[in-house]
Amino acid sequence: MGKRNKIVQIAILAVILIIGGYAIIPSLLKPNEVPVVGSTVPNIKLQELNGDVQSLSDYRGKTLVLNFWGTWCEPCKREMPAMQSAWEKWKDKDVYIIGINYGEDALVVSNFIQKMGVHFPMWLDSKKTAAKAFGIRPLPTTFFVQPDGKVHAIKQGEVTAEELDAYLTQMTDAASS
Repeated sequence: MGKRNKIVQIAILAVILIIGGYAIIPSLLKPNEVPVVGSTVPNIKLQELNGDVQSLSDYRGKTLVLNFWGTWCEPCKREMPAMQSAWEKWKDKDVYIIGINYGEDALVVSNFIQKMGVHFPMWLDSKKTAAKAFGIRPLPTTFFVQPDGKVHAIKQGEVTAEELDAYLTQMTDAASS
């Protein structure tokens, strides 16, 4: 009787391992699909600093600059005036600059943008789900997204006013032709 119980236990264990393998292995083999130049951005949904919930799909047909940043990040601080200037220059041309804060409290972000004089839309990625979906490593990282939702360019590190202008000119010229 002991030998039979052992065979049943081994059979049950084998079945569990096979079922578990079918459930786990595909997710392990599937690469982490983060956007690259030419691919479509994921449809993230985040809360804006003002409390409204926004989704990237709401901006389909618009040129986007998605800037992942943090208040503690020195290059992020240095590029904020360039982002604000670009927002002021391009907002009437269906271009949206969206700051996506990396995991910080709304009060911290609010105090920071008031101090910096920033007025473009700010989204809060408090759980870092958007950062994960976009494969964000260093901050700042900026995605330039065409109206069709495809990535035009990705800039890791500080973006200058000249770079912002060049990317936005390329994208808006391409969209109008």
